[in-house]
Parts: sequence; C-alpha cells; structure tokens
Amino acid sequence: MRNFFRLAAGVDVVPALHQLVQMPDLWNENTLRTKHPQTAHGQADDIWMLFNEVPSDPTAVIDDVKVVPYRAWGQLTHLRGLVLDVMRRVDGVALGRVIVTRLKPGAEITPHIDGGAPATYYTRYQIALKSLPGAAFRCGNERVEFQSGDVWWFDNRVEHEVVNNSDDDRIVCIVDVRRLT
Repeated sequence: MRNFFRLAAGVDVVPALHQLVQMPDLWNENTLRTKHPQTAHGQADDIWMLFNEVPSDPTAVIDDVKVVPYRAWGQLTHLRGLVLDVMRRVDGVALGRVIVTRLKPGAEITPHIDGGAPATYYTRYQIALKSLPGAAFRCGNERVEFQSGDVWWFDNRVEHEVVNNSDDDRIVCIVDVRRLT
C-alpha cells in the first residue's frame, strides 16, 4: 500500500471511549470544519482537542500550523495519552491538530484533498476508537476498513473519503505530528 500504513493494532481504546460517552457536551463545540461552505465533513461531528485559533477571517486557518489546546485536551485524559503514544512512536517533535471525529451509520466524508500548511507541515495519523466492518476509508485507489484499536498513517494529500456503511458510529482521532524525517 502506498497511501496507508498500519502503525499499530490492538491498542486499548476502551478507556478513551468511556470518557467520550461520559462527556457528550464536547461534541460540536467548534463547527468550523463541519459547517463551512464546501466542506467534505458536513455529515461528521467533531471534538477539537488541539486546533488553530480561529481568526476573524476563518479561511486563514488553512495556512496556520500553530495549534492551541481546547477544553477537550484537558478532559479526555485517556485519549491524550494515546495521542502522545503516537507522537513517541513516530519520533514526533511537535503536535498539530488533534480532532476526534464521528461519522454516524450511512454518513460519509466526501472526496477531498487536504491542503494548506497543515497538510504539508504535519504527517497525518488516525487512531480508530470505534470502527466496524462496513466503515470504508478510501485514499487514492486503495481502500481499508480500520478496526477499533488500529493506528494508521495515511497520505491526506491524496484524494480520500470515508463512507460508514456499518451499523454503528465510526469514531477516530485525527493526530497531526511533525516529524524531522
């Protein structure tokens, strides 16, 4: 595979999922990614853990690599530990955006290519917190179905999409890491 690499499997995500269930008010506090015009993420729900400060002109976010912690970074302690494990595993030197995203059954993230400074400055990983058969992720001409507890790298600078044809929510944590190599 050229566009995907499974970095880990069998990661214990149950404590992180338990915290998410206990804090439903974190979902959709920030909707810039899911509500702006022409978004590919319009059918998703988000929790921002680390993200850019949103300026008066929200389109400027596309070229900003500096992130700040949001409320969820302090509250989702189990997930924060998993994020830092990914960073250590890939010899990261800086964290970028960290977003938990949920896709309900039958929903999709439409085909798109991530652009701007974050896509060229950081490497993108996803921690599959809940992903069942039928939740398909396509990147280029390759297709994978993450399993809960998998950690994947994928090339977000290639056209990609997700269709959740499973019977339950697909929940992943997007983790952007700056690597020296």
